[in-house]
Amino acid sequence: MFAIVEEPIDVGALVSGAYRPDCGAVATFVGTTRVDESGEARVEHLEYEAYRPMADKKLAEIGAGIRNRWDVRYVAIVHRVGRVDPGEPSVAIVVAAPRRGPAFEASRHAIERIKEIVPIWKREVWSDGYIWVGSQVGTRGAIRTT
Repeated sequence: MFAIVEEPIDVGALVSGAYRPDCGAVATFVGTTRVDESGEARVEHLEYEAYRPMADKKLAEIGAGIRNRWDVRYVAIVHRVGRVDPGEPSVAIVVAAPRRGPAFEASRHAIERIKEIVPIWKREVWSDGYIWVGSQVGTRGAIRTT
């Protein structure tokens, strides 16, 4: 499963779908929104946008690359778009393999490749403004809400 979704990610369903009798390892990576603080400001939530047609293709490409490189039997990559509040998952990667090494390696590879090639953009909304992560374009620090 490779998907860009607007609703909360059901990590439990992804993990349940990974169990295989021929696999001794299920590695899971879940990226969540953290409350980050810088001085008096703090992250209130994240907003993700994606170029969906290409993002879907790139997620599938990452999955195919994983299957070609490691002995894995199941790969799921789901990334959320829209508003993601603190503590909520923004991305989930689940990999099942006969052995733990390939499962861990493939999971780490997936998150690194997502950041490199998938057209997904993140806006951090802070208590004093916002910033587009990666482009450093925004009004963070310029707008005070106090």
